[in-house]
Amino acid sequence: MTSYKRHVQRGEDHVTVLVAKNDIKEGTSGADASKLLTSVEVPRRSVVPGAVAQPDQLSGLVATQRTLEGEQVTTRRFGTLSQLGVRAQLTGTLRAFQIIGDGDQLLAGTLNAGDRVDFVQTVEEDRFYARVFVRDLKVLQAPSAPAAGSKLTNNLSDGFAVMVAATDNQAQRIQWLLANADQKKGERWHLALRPVVHDADSKDHVDTFYTVITDGLTPAEYAANWTSTNQPALS
Repeated sequence: MTSYKRHVQRGEDHVTVLVAKNDIKEGTSGADASKLLTSVEVPRRSVVPGAVAQPDQLSGLVATQRTLEGEQVTTRRFGTLSQLGVRAQLTGTLRAFQIIGDGDQLLAGTLNAGDRVDFVQTVEEDRFYARVFVRDLKVLQAPSAPAAGSKLTNNLSDGFAVMVAATDNQAQRIQWLLANADQKKGERWHLALRPVVHDADSKDHVDTFYTVITDGLTPAEYAANWTSTNQPALS
């Protein structure tokens, strides 16, 4: 009886724990989460497993589950960046966006997680227009390499997919382009791999039949090969 009484009394002891002043969202770093904590005293029997008593217990960790306002903060809802996966790389307006295509389009066997790519496409509206529509997308998950001995094909059933980090606006643009691409008409998109270091961008421009045919011509060559009807005088 004496032992049981002491056990009950110990359970009634009050200890200090940290609770969330505001919701702590999944993906919040331990450093940021520590700013959202306040200390309270609760009966020892009410302490949840892994309860945090000091903010530095969250150092180097990231929230893998949401903690609601007023809840005790527990280390069980935090983990390492690797445990969080791609979510750890998304902040602000960034979104994880998956693109399905063939091996050529997705550079299957070449792309690695962490690479940066541009999204290039040709669209048709009376005539064809080609340009880089979105630049500098980070690859979160690379497509699987083709099976040994196989060739890259244009067959979407091959199941190649890449996940990129895109802003919400970039994801919206890519979605429109993918939805409206008609390969039967020659509209086609590709990912272009950017340099690992010292990457740079050329001035944005749109290519058409006219710009492709006349690019690089001197004034004399242009005059000799371009008629008043704006059609190339090919001989």
